[in-house]
Amino acid sequence: MIIELSDAGKRFNRDWIFRHITYRFTAGESYAVTGSNGSGKSTLLQVLAGSMDASEGKVAYTAASGPQIQPDAIFRQLAIAAPYLELIEELTALEFLTFHAGFKPFMLGITPQHIIAELGMEAAAGKQIRFYSSGMKQRIKLAQAIFADCPLLLLDEPCTNLDQAGYALYHRLIEKYAGSKLVIVSSNDVNEYDFCRHQLRIADYK
Repeated sequence: MIIELSDAGKRFNRDWIFRHITYRFTAGESYAVTGSNGSGKSTLLQVLAGSMDASEGKVAYTAASGPQIQPDAIFRQLAIAAPYLELIEELTALEFLTFHAGFKPFMLGITPQHIIAELGMEAAAGKQIRFYSSGMKQRIKLAQAIFADCPLLLLDEPCTNLDQAGYALYHRLIEKYAGSKLVIVSSNDVNEYDFCRHQLRIADYK
């Protein structure tokens, strides 16, 4: 998976969030999109995800096998975890992960039971998600994205509501399961993106 931005920009009404981004994201690499709160990090991530169109310039997607991917089909190639995405809280963790796998299958050999064990949440697997703490919910959000069999992994403020043990789990899952993916992290917390080899600063494109 390769994503290429060519002179890309996004504005709301007359206000430009970012402009003139020309950048290449390559499979197997990890990138941090950094900036202050409200700087446009999440907006760029949504443009990369195809859920929001760029106002100018071009966003091009190329599969590992070579062919171009149309922007309206990129959702099939990505998984995302973000604070603004909701879980189905009437389901248990096991039910949610099983349901989710029907839309975004997990990597080969990974089952919902395996994921729950990796998260250390076996004791809560049968409880409805609405009874979970905010940190437990965030672990489920991360898991459904990291374990998805997709070449593109987008993470927006991935450690929101996590404690120290949650941060350690996050890094372990990334190292163990995301090495071959294109990983893009939107954050202003260095502890969320310290593993990223490349950094794109939104402030450079204002």
